[in-house]
Amino acid sequence: MRVGLVGTGFVAKLRGQTLQEDERSRLVAVAGHTPEKTEEFAQIHRTTAMNSWQDLIARGDLDLVMICNINRDRGAIIRAALLADCHVVVEYPLCLDPAEAEDLLALATARQRLLHVEHIELLGGVHQALKQSWSELGDVAYARYSTLNPQRFVGRKWSYHRELLGFPLTAALSRLHRLTDVLGKVATVSCQSRFWDVPTEPEYFRACLCSAQLRFTNGAIASVLYGKGEIFCASERKLEVHGSQGTLIFEGDQGQLVREREITPLEIGSRRGLFAKDTQMVLEHLTQGTPLYIDTRASLYTLKVADAARLASETGRTIALEEESEPSV
Repeated sequence: MRVGLVGTGFVAKLRGQTLQEDERSRLVAVAGHTPEKTEEFAQIHRTTAMNSWQDLIARGDLDLVMICNINRDRGAIIRAALLADCHVVVEYPLCLDPAEAEDLLALATARQRLLHVEHIELLGGVHQALKQSWSELGDVAYARYSTLNPQRFVGRKWSYHRELLGFPLTAALSRLHRLTDVLGKVATVSCQSRFWDVPTEPEYFRACLCSAQLRFTNGAIASVLYGKGEIFCASERKLEVHGSQGTLIFEGDQGQLVREREITPLEIGSRRGLFAKDTQMVLEHLTQGTPLYIDTRASLYTLKVADAARLASETGRTIALEEESEPSV
């Protein structure tokens, strides 16, 4: 597989290394945000630096395009790659607009090309332990998922730019997708959010906080708290799922199943190597036809849930999701 890579950041480096080491792929070109970083990346990974993602796709010799750049631009890049008859791998979110995402998925189907959205949270140890222990919970009534990520001096990063990032729960789609994967369809969404802006540059923010409440069609209720930036002092990564027969508690990389008079520690696998695993599974799918771990329609569904949270935050209303919009799990 002849592969083109859009992006030169952390994830792109992991993708590039895996592509180099796998005999089924060859990284032939990369396009990045700045010429200096693109050239440096190309030298490290022994590939060709391109001036832009448009030039990369216009080469006409690529089988697969992997997109690891800013959220805002992904839709346009995906469309161009599909129209050039390339398979596409993209980090979540697929794009920022669910309607555009739906069009892109339809285009991929019509062109008979793969459009794969990475969701490595499903491959990680916490989610695997969650699913393996799910039957122990009985009737699940409530879930709470909170992640807080303190940062100092965030500067002018694209991940703190309103337009480039998108709504925080859309950008951090895995926080919702972990729940839709196990609890299924969402009936209603409410959400509150707050941003701490940079006074002289309002398009940037120093920190953000989102608190969403989801009611699932099976009756379960979930609370999702997500925040990052300069105003937080302590980090948190905690998931609780409460059922009629037991409770699962994951904090960091530790997990336990709590039942009456019994606490059972859970073995949690490492989070290392998951981008490499995702890349390898894509190559196996394209060369051998093996199934992938996620259907893109499931990611699209969660994108609709995230956009409902955005709308709820902006209007102060509880948003009902359409009946026909459902995940494939």
